[in-house]
Amino acid sequence: MTTLSSHSDTRSGTIYGVGLGPGSQDLMSVRADRLIRGATHVAFFRKKGRRGHARTIVEGMLVPDAVELPMEYPVTTEIPFDDPRYNAWLGSFYEHQVAQLAEIAGAGHDVAVLCEGDPFFYGSFMHLYTRLQGKVPVEVVPGITGMSAAWTATGRPITWGDDVLTVLTATQPEAMLTERIAHTDALVVMKIGRHLDKLRRALKSADREEEAWLIEYASMEQQRVVPLAEVGKRVPYFSILVIHGNGRRP
Repeated sequence: MTTLSSHSDTRSGTIYGVGLGPGSQDLMSVRADRLIRGATHVAFFRKKGRRGHARTIVEGMLVPDAVELPMEYPVTTEIPFDDPRYNAWLGSFYEHQVAQLAEIAGAGHDVAVLCEGDPFFYGSFMHLYTRLQGKVPVEVVPGITGMSAAWTATGRPITWGDDVLTVLTATQPEAMLTERIAHTDALVVMKIGRHLDKLRRALKSADREEEAWLIEYASMEQQRVVPLAEVGKRVPYFSILVIHGNGRRP
């Protein structure tokens, strides 16, 4: 006997964490480009009152009737990371976004979540990914990281031969930064912002200040590559510091 399909027969949509790369549309993967241009629902993180960098990157790529789902952080740098309220507010925020995305996917719609760089590299999407497991299908589309664009912008290889590359965030304690900077061949430092002075002191203590380069807005129109010694007291949010390795080579 033939019966009419019920709501429960609706195919669940998929949540795609789409890596956009460092900022230039022509540095996206073919798959990322295809998913974004065909997406009926597009979600992206942003600070309240801002358009959002991820959304800016895909300008001109979305279909005219795409449903846009901005996800506005309840807090960014207004309070310290170690303030108990920080994790509580963000945890609640991510739970709310997961519920919304799961509901949309449950109705049979795919959702492209726009992710700067690579979704699994210091990104917000990973907090959605872990919470979405077992609820709806989730797929991740990798992207070129901002650090890759940054060291490429310097025109020099970041590692040679057996060089060890260390990736740090400037949010770490100064003593830890100093130790790790002193004991690596090549270095990338992200999340600099208001931690610039601390990072400078750590580099000086490790006797590597003169080796450091700062790249602002890697791969974007306003890209700037300068030795750290020429940098002022403040740097843009999209800034990455690199020290090149000088290891074994033929």
